[in-house]
Amino acid sequence: MSLESQLTAIQKQLATLKTQARKASGKAQKRAKRLERRTRVTLERTVRTLEPKVRAAVAEARLIARGVRAGVRAGAAAYRRSRAPKR
Repeated sequence: MSLESQLTAIQKQLATLKTQARKASGKAQKRAKRLERRTRVTLERTVRTLEPKVRAAVAEARLIARGVRAGVRAGAAAYRRSRAPKR
């Protein structure tokens, strides 16, 4: 086989590989776009579902913290009242 015929065969193979690579690249791009869209939709849905629950939990935690602080203040005041005055 001469060098020119080998070169021609290699060029044909290269052209075939280029088209296959282009197709694979297009499929990969479509797959990546689809994955990104699915991820975005899932994330938005999760945030939409969880945000009210998180807000409610934070509000409840604030109330509990407020109650605990009030209890500590009341306990400290009661402790000070129960002690004998200093002379």
